[in-house]
Amino acid sequence: MIDGVINVYKERGYTSHDVVARLRGILRQKKIGHTGTLDPEAEGVLPVCLGRATRLCDMLTDKRKTYRAVLLLGRETDTQDVWGAVLRECSLEDYGVDRDKAQAAILGFVGDYAQIPPMYSALKVNGKKLYELARSGRTVEREPRQVTIYDIEIEHIKLPRVTMKVCCSKGTYIRTLCHDIGERLGCGGCMEALVRTRVERFELKDSLTLEEIEHLNGQGLLGDCIVPIEAMFGDYPEAVVKQEQDGLVHNGNPLKAEHVRCDIDRVQDMSCLRIYDSGGNFMGIYQWEQERRRFAPRKMFLGG
Repeated sequence: MIDGVINVYKERGYTSHDVVARLRGILRQKKIGHTGTLDPEAEGVLPVCLGRATRLCDMLTDKRKTYRAVLLLGRETDTQDVWGAVLRECSLEDYGVDRDKAQAAILGFVGDYAQIPPMYSALKVNGKKLYELARSGRTVEREPRQVTIYDIEIEHIKLPRVTMKVCCSKGTYIRTLCHDIGERLGCGGCMEALVRTRVERFELKDSLTLEEIEHLNGQGLLGDCIVPIEAMFGDYPEAVVKQEQDGLVHNGNPLKAEHVRCDIDRVQDMSCLRIYDSGGNFMGIYQWEQERRRFAPRKMFLGG
């Protein structure tokens, strides 16, 4: 079984679940999970966790993401992208939308804002996925969710289209951002193209298509493209458990300060650290609890 994370380039026409299913067939292993859904028509970076690294999925899903999107102004659709049914089309001139006005509206979304999830999404309401309700002709009220747009860089404007790079928090729908920009301008808007260019350390330039992964795997070269679990936490300080306490860490139990060899003054200032047993095996991530004066397991990858 392969343990680690692979940077997959999700191509258009695939769902994130399609990618996982294909990888199961290519790698002949069942324990695989993706780290954040991309719409079928979107493409780009999709980190996929393999083996024990599937315990990382929720941690990677929480990371900020970067996208390159094309906003089409003057059109509104039911899916908030160009592949949906057109609800209205407007002339930008009728709403006084020019380059400067469009740019000001777009940059006005930098920061925190309450975003209403689209009906065509996988979020569930009363156990039913929103897109299932939408396809049956039903629209339900959705609670706004607080998201953060860390930065928007406008790369190109040729109205009615704007190409922009967006760095945002988890849970942000770029389709909805495009819709909301159009709504603020009055002329409507939708998303015409979307590429996810970065998730945490994973960048577009290093991503592999499914065909490339299949080829490398067949040549026995895929291992060089797998990021080991331990490498995902390179910024955390490390601590080694004393041999007589190996049983504690192997069972995922909390550890006292005297159970590990590390610079205790340093790790108290850190949120998390990497824990190794006395044999040098990476066991997982522990967090220092000041009040209890102990290390508590946050995420175990061996034992536990």
